[in-house]
Amino acid sequence: MRYLSFEADDGLRLGAVVDDQVIDIGAAVPDAPASMKDLIRAGSEFESGLRARLAEAAAPRLPLSQCRLAPPIADASKFICLGLNYADHAKEGGFALPEYPALFLRAPSSLIGPGQPMLVPSCSERLDYEAELVIVIGKRCRHVSEDAALDVVFGYTAFNDGSIRDYQRRTAQWTAGKNFDATGALGPWIVTADAVPPGASGLGIRTRLNGRTMQDSTTDRMIFPVARTIAILSEIMTLEPGDLIATGTPEGVGHARTPPVWMRPGDEVTVEIDRIGALTNPVAAEAPAAQAVA
Repeated sequence: MRYLSFEADDGLRLGAVVDDQVIDIGAAVPDAPASMKDLIRAGSEFESGLRARLAEAAAPRLPLSQCRLAPPIADASKFICLGLNYADHAKEGGFALPEYPALFLRAPSSLIGPGQPMLVPSCSERLDYEAELVIVIGKRCRHVSEDAALDVVFGYTAFNDGSIRDYQRRTAQWTAGKNFDATGALGPWIVTADAVPPGASGLGIRTRLNGRTMQDSTTDRMIFPVARTIAILSEIMTLEPGDLIATGTPEGVGHARTPPVWMRPGDEVTVEIDRIGALTNPVAAEAPAAQAVA
């Protein structure tokens, strides 16, 4: 099943994607959860029943092409990101292969949805692309074994971890370069775990910039696969329904090329993961703004 969030006149709505159409879940099943996180919190048994009710409902369907999509989850309690999780990407950046994952967090203000512009900030021109698989946690958990880790997964989505490379390298921690406003694109929807191979293994993952393929790999090449990643993170912290985990990017990023390739205003970038979908965003310059003090 594919679930998404879309904008309507009365705010964000929860939708289910069927072929190239969207069922407004609230219109089809009035007592259904109103947000993605509430749907995930309701549990797998409820979600299975919702699928059956949606199949029977006579609610109108909206053309997917006419829906303004938002990030599937805009209010995750945590968005945890792995760096250097593909060996060839670590090598192209001049890093040793990690024995333990490099970790950082994404702030909500850095995130946008499908079709929304990724912004080149006024202070830097070095906006780079990174195609990533994102795990969506489905159950509250702590100290999960690797064998049981896939049981806590609700589904998966795609992410473009837009990175401001000069700021990323200013300190040993990557937080600055990974959290500029409107640099992280998420979506277009969440695909439930039963619709992909266990652990989302063997899925092609790629980036196209203005139609040119820049990254082309497979999730089988991750150093820390999905189950291992969840086991490691749940040793550190409690994972909550709706939490997001970005699993790192493969080789082919712009900063490792000669000459470097940066995303520029007017570009279009697509991150695509097999059996999950394509996430496309334009690239724009950050609008000049006067200093604001609340």
